Amino acid sequence: MEGDFIKINKWLLPLSWIYGCGVRLRNKLFDIGVLKSRSFDIPVISVGNITVGGSGKTPHVEYLVRLLKDRSKVAVLSRGYKRKSKGYLLAGKDTPMIEIGDEPYQIKKKFPNVHVAVDNDRCHGIDKLCGSAETNDTDVILLDDAYQHRYVKPGINILLVDFHRLITHDKLLPAGRLREPKDGKSRADIVIVTKCPSDMKPMDFRVLIKTMNLRPYQTLYFTTLKYGCLKPLYCGRDIKLEELKANRNILLLTGIASPKQMISDLKSYSEKIFPMTFSDHHRFTSKDIRRLNERFAAMPEPKIIITTEKDAARLFGMDGLSDDVRHNIFALPIEVEFMLDKQDIFNQKIINYVRKNSRNSILVKAKDDHKSENGNSTGNRTRTISFRNN
Repeated sequence: MEGDFIKINKWLLPLSWIYGCGVRLRNKLFDIGVLKSRSFDIPVISVGNITVGGSGKTPHVEYLVRLLKDRSKVAVLSRGYKRKSKGYLLAGKDTPMIEIGDEPYQIKKKFPNVHVAVDNDRCHGIDKLCGSAETNDTDVILLDDAYQHRYVKPGINILLVDFHRLITHDKLLPAGRLREPKDGKSRADIVIVTKCPSDMKPMDFRVLIKTMNLRPYQTLYFTTLKYGCLKPLYCGRDIKLEELKANRNILLLTGIASPKQMISDLKSYSEKIFPMTFSDHHRFTSKDIRRLNERFAAMPEPKIIITTEKDAARLFGMDGLSDDVRHNIFALPIEVEFMLDKQDIFNQKIINYVRKNSRNSILVKAKDDHKSENGNSTGNRTRTISFRNN
């Protein structure tokens, strides 16, 4: 059921009140213009959340990349959490994971023709993407995890809410996992309830719609997780989940914020799941590798190791993995699927926004060429149209 992963540390509520005062003051300073938000003459789409980790940001960013990459030149800008580098860095095909972070590394590997950059200062990062010779062909910028980065005013602000950690049921840090008060959701143009069970009933959707209590200008969508074929990290072939036999022993290795949904989903393929969990973005050590080797060696056959793509980015190439582990470790790709037949509506909203704001996108070029043939060319001026006014 919704909100079933929420745990509130009630004894920390006084600290949450103090934290909330600071966050509310910061938001108020942005609202009245003391702290400034910048708009840009390029389509900017922000994907983020109000809770700490685990809402499915990367799969939703990848969904947007797939939607737009054949229509426009896409750039993804992230802060590169836990990276070793500083400042702005544009990822190349051989940039190591440790320099840009696991999520940007994963996106770059999947979409090598997409610009992927990291910068803690998102305004500076956007300026660099638009101004540098190697990236000034960018048509649209996707901001990964930037909902609280209010120095940028995106054209579309997408807020992700985990079905299992609804913001309406949660509390502010440190008692709960909210980064800011739940009324911060009012800044979103689009709200997506993520990780929904695939078998939700019409009544469940109606309850969630009422619970989220959105404003008239906001649109609500629901997505569920869709798993691809298991991908070998080192050797072997792709394996469909349906090929896993019920008696297969699965060592589920994760360093993500919330592996509970993944465990629940995999139980439909095998009841024998043995989690080996670490904190979100965990950097694996030689001690962790030894534990992994020993634990997998002790498991009875048939057996397999399943990990996430994000964890695979941090594991691949590490020294010390046993041959047995190398031959049996697979990454499980995760994609998102829109529910209630709303995928086409969502897609068209995004495409229309990018088309109306980008002078370089394929769709706009075709439109302008047609106008030029009829003597009605509007020139090369870049213009920004607010998504809420589209």
